[in-house]
Amino acid sequence: MRSISAAERRARLGRRHRLTAMSRTDDVLDIARSLVVLHATDPATVFLSVAARSLEIGPAAVERALYDDRTLLRMLAMRRTMFVAPTDLVPVLQASTADALAVKQRATYARLIERGLVDRDHPGLADVLAWFTGVEEAAHRALLARGEATGAQLGADEPLLRTRVDPAPGKSYSKPGGVTTWVLVVLGCAGRIVRGRPGGSWISSQYRWAPVEAWLPDGIAPMPADEARTALVERWLRAFGPAPVADVKWWTGWTAAQVAKALAPLDTTEVDLGGTTGIVLTGDLEPVEAPEPWAALLPALDPTPMGWQERDWFLGEHRPALFDRNGNVGPTLWWDGRVVGGWAQRPDGEIVLRFLEDAGAEAHAAAEREAGRIAAWYGDVRAVPRFRTPLERELTA
Repeated sequence: MRSISAAERRARLGRRHRLTAMSRTDDVLDIARSLVVLHATDPATVFLSVAARSLEIGPAAVERALYDDRTLLRMLAMRRTMFVAPTDLVPVLQASTADALAVKQRATYARLIERGLVDRDHPGLADVLAWFTGVEEAAHRALLARGEATGAQLGADEPLLRTRVDPAPGKSYSKPGGVTTWVLVVLGCAGRIVRGRPGGSWISSQYRWAPVEAWLPDGIAPMPADEARTALVERWLRAFGPAPVADVKWWTGWTAAQVAKALAPLDTTEVDLGGTTGIVLTGDLEPVEAPEPWAALLPALDPTPMGWQERDWFLGEHRPALFDRNGNVGPTLWWDGRVVGGWAQRPDGEIVLRFLEDAGAEAHAAAEREAGRIAAWYGDVRAVPRFRTPLERELTA
């Protein structure tokens, strides 16, 4: 069995995730493809993940790819997480994950409506799932009529969206409201509408909605779910392999049976990852030369640290300081393929670093240069990570 050391895995990570000096690029689409998808739960992550891997571009380049060139598209997919994906990957994500997610979310919201409908005489109670599907159609018609709209505008246009539901009956924190957000989430999962340009700056999450045809003129091309899952796993292995199968299962959010079925058509080889068995594409077994040492400041929820469930080979003992209780990573400071600390943006815009281990003078100097680049990228924008971690809170206190 071929052995692939942690050092070689870190060399692959640096080169393939475009974090080394020689692999960085100003091609936003290429950066996204290098990581399969960009995490987008926090809008700032998309932009800062590109910043860490680029040379001279700024936020406007990411906005251009998203909203003008429309080579990237924002969608819910694996683990019900928001991602920004290359548009050529959207059919794969739709068939492998989003279609099933739409069914699941529709059923979930129907149960919440049945339990918490404020007007108990509402005709929708006779068949809530059918009623909800009808509201989806009404909302879609309203969006087509406008061409582009906010949720509030669609709620004003379509009375069914203003149907009041108490999401947690009997709880003091519950606040009854309309079903607009739920309906739009399901329409998005179903691949019928997309999140467009937000109001405000690049850290805003107040999106306008548009029909999917605004990004993909012919809509999302259908494909068999099994074929799509195999295609997605192959892309993941090229970017994140070698790795244990458990990491594939965690990243995709699929069942063990679905993962096994997706892997079956691929030509993979088992390898030893320091005592743990992993897999790699058989054509990807050649050793990878270590790059020159590199520094990077990766944002909260960046795709690299969120790409694996088992992270000890690059994270070491720093998890308590850099992750929240739900497993969300905060801003991380990297040196030569390992996490060696964290960073934060203070309210005055200063980028402050904290090394959690002795990485040497070269690492400190390189990290300070990266901090200057990231500060320039932010400009006048101030962004607090959506999921805050112990070290990030400490640095900004």
